[in-house]
Amino acid sequence: MLRCPVCGREYRDMKRMRCGCGEPLEFKLFKGEPYIGKNVWERFWDFWPIEPDLDLSLGEGDTPLIKSRKLGRELGLELYFKNETANPTWSFKDRGTFLGITAALKFGYKAVGTVSTGNMAASVAAYASRAGLKAKILVSESASDEKLKAVSVYGASVVRVKGDYGRLYFESLRLGERLGIYFINSDNPFRIEGYKGIAFEIAEELTPDCILIPTSSGGLFRGIAKGFIELKESGLIDELPMLVAVQAEGCSPICRAFKEGKEKIERFENPKTVAKAIANPYPPSGNALLKLLREFGWKCVAVSDGEILEAQRELSEEGLFVQPASAAGIAALKRLELPEGSKVVSILTGSGLKTLSHAETGKTAECPLESLEKCLGG
Repeated sequence: MLRCPVCGREYRDMKRMRCGCGEPLEFKLFKGEPYIGKNVWERFWDFWPIEPDLDLSLGEGDTPLIKSRKLGRELGLELYFKNETANPTWSFKDRGTFLGITAALKFGYKAVGTVSTGNMAASVAAYASRAGLKAKILVSESASDEKLKAVSVYGASVVRVKGDYGRLYFESLRLGERLGIYFINSDNPFRIEGYKGIAFEIAEELTPDCILIPTSSGGLFRGIAKGFIELKESGLIDELPMLVAVQAEGCSPICRAFKEGKEKIERFENPKTVAKAIANPYPPSGNALLKLLREFGWKCVAVSDGEILEAQRELSEEGLFVQPASAAGIAALKRLELPEGSKVVSILTGSGLKTLSHAETGKTAECPLESLEKCLGG
């Protein structure tokens, strides 16, 4: 059963994605208990709305939870990094794509699609290829050729769309229904369910006080939140952690609406930020996320590009190379007044290999072979 997290209306059609009120749908809460299994899909079998087709899996999920050796000590916190760059296409998107592709096959679709210029596009293209489905990837006309190479390599059909990129999301759903294409967009209900696995895996290893979540459309935040809520409703954890949505100041419609006490987001005009992966000027899950923030007393923090790039550098000193958007959580951490010793998890959403143009690199030295000993000792 699907329900609207904003107005509460319920639907039985599992293929439906948005409520009549315009908000994204989600599955009602699941309750259960964990089992013994080799992956997160098996261990939390009761919590998925559809039986995962493990033959389609590329090994998504069960990503490392890495304890900080340096930054946590400097901040007086027990800091961990949930390294989602270890997923098959180097981002958290694979979790949701896997369930979405499973659903598309069950529903009998021959083609899937998504609206994305980065992580989600590559993920849908890869899993569609694995499943033998056609993939239709819709991107903005400004999408870089570098990013699109990582999509077309899987055989996906990539379409540059001229016009309002914000409208493209809703137009894709309309045309997908008409043309028989199942769009696994940012807040597809099955995608949200896949992201719950992040919460389940964290809870298996520790009891966090705070979790930092880079936020664009709002789908990742909603999925992690739903995961922890279901764990609590099932009696598997006692308390919910503090969840913090993190946006870039140059494109922060959710944080702005939250700060101003509004119930609905407004379009963020002229977005500009180095953190392209979280630069959604009109996030489709924005209103649902606002409701969650207020209902549970959670937070929303916007950080500058300078803070994001500094956090990216600090993460490299921990041996982790992430895209700027992934570093936003660490940038926000310095603005929060958390008690000393708090257990904090920062979600690292995507690999820095996807955004090499923004990487800060050191100088490369040159040395004649006959002087190599001197150069190595310098």
